[in-house]
Amino acid sequence: MKAENAQPALLIDPAQRVFKVARRNFVDHEIYEAEKEKIFDRSWLYLGHSSELPKPGDFISRSVGGRSILFTRDAKGQLRALLNTCPHRGAQVCRERKGNAKSFQCFYHGWVFGADGKLRSQPGEESYPEGFKGRDTSNMQAVPRYESYRNFNFVSFDPNIIPLVDYLGNAKEYLDVICDQTDAGMSIVAGSQEYSIRANWKLLTENSIDGYHAMTTHASYFDILMNSTDNMSAGTGGGFGYDLGNGHAVLEYAAPWGRPVAQWIPGWGEAGKTEIARQYDKLVQLYGKERADRIALKNRNLFIFPNLVVNDIMALTVRTYFPMAPDYMVINAWALAPNDETAWARKYRLNNFLEFLGPGGFATPDDAEALEHCQRGFKNSKEALWNDISKGMGKDKPSHNDELQMRAFWTQWNKQMFPAPIPHIKGVAA
Repeated sequence: MKAENAQPALLIDPAQRVFKVARRNFVDHEIYEAEKEKIFDRSWLYLGHSSELPKPGDFISRSVGGRSILFTRDAKGQLRALLNTCPHRGAQVCRERKGNAKSFQCFYHGWVFGADGKLRSQPGEESYPEGFKGRDTSNMQAVPRYESYRNFNFVSFDPNIIPLVDYLGNAKEYLDVICDQTDAGMSIVAGSQEYSIRANWKLLTENSIDGYHAMTTHASYFDILMNSTDNMSAGTGGGFGYDLGNGHAVLEYAAPWGRPVAQWIPGWGEAGKTEIARQYDKLVQLYGKERADRIALKNRNLFIFPNLVVNDIMALTVRTYFPMAPDYMVINAWALAPNDETAWARKYRLNNFLEFLGPGGFATPDDAEALEHCQRGFKNSKEALWNDISKGMGKDKPSHNDELQMRAFWTQWNKQMFPAPIPHIKGVAA
């Protein structure tokens, strides 16, 4: 880093309960470039859900970590993650976003590949040496690492990264709770939300696991809840934030909104009450009352480092986001739902998905505006140097509206970006 950037990325003083983040982390182009190599090239990144490719030949092309990836289910039903580039001259082999195909033909010179990435044919084969098609180098290249957990599929560009199950660590418990909403499996609902925010990607990380801003930033939404949930008495009871290790974190808490999995609100009427009771009874039969209550009545904002958020709240949303510049990111979000969900529950799940979490809903525009205003405020970062995320620091059990979750992220971020010890500097509170 340049000399003017010699200040530490974080300032921490546990004795004074101070945890500060340098605002240059959100604006500095060198840091942005370093994040590509040290964060996104050395982490497990979410690719997609197995349910998105139900049949052999199904495919999706996605941009993940700055790479074009072809996510396929081959003729034998095996899922594969391929670098979407022709081994011949480098052109993208698949130019469609999704579909079903027995093979893929590179439009440049006509090489044909199977859904497993293997070269099937090419024009002028007689001019190539015998056995050319059998060479590994003639096939589309697989992503260096590809693994899955509970049908959540991840890739990594670091061939030496730890196995996904070890990387997820304590986050697996929360993915299990989310996936156990049914014994019939979960699927991505067709369609996706795609939008952008003119702000640094790490601001959305913080926002996604920030229980502190909800009542002020989303006041309009909570005003509506006041009129539909008996003055918000239903489902209240607070919750806690947890550092899950490896940069992962979660909020788990009660809230007054309806949850199609099994939390009723008066606005859903008596028919909804009957439906929710049926679903709750099934959860009790499957898992017992304690786990059923956790699945049905507790909300989870789960963050998996560096850029996957699974919001199990009034709807169930899977969201990723990637930086395109220090002050610009692109976001993709999908609704996840139980395979055996009734038409009634699916209707309210998708209504909630759009009403609160969609780019035109109550929450996302509020959040986007807040993050963009933060980014504008960072123009003062040469004089006003630090963000403070010390709320709840030192508590034995931080609340869901404390900032332990952000500290978990920033500690891992700093560990990968600047492996030297974090300075513990006295007197920074002043």
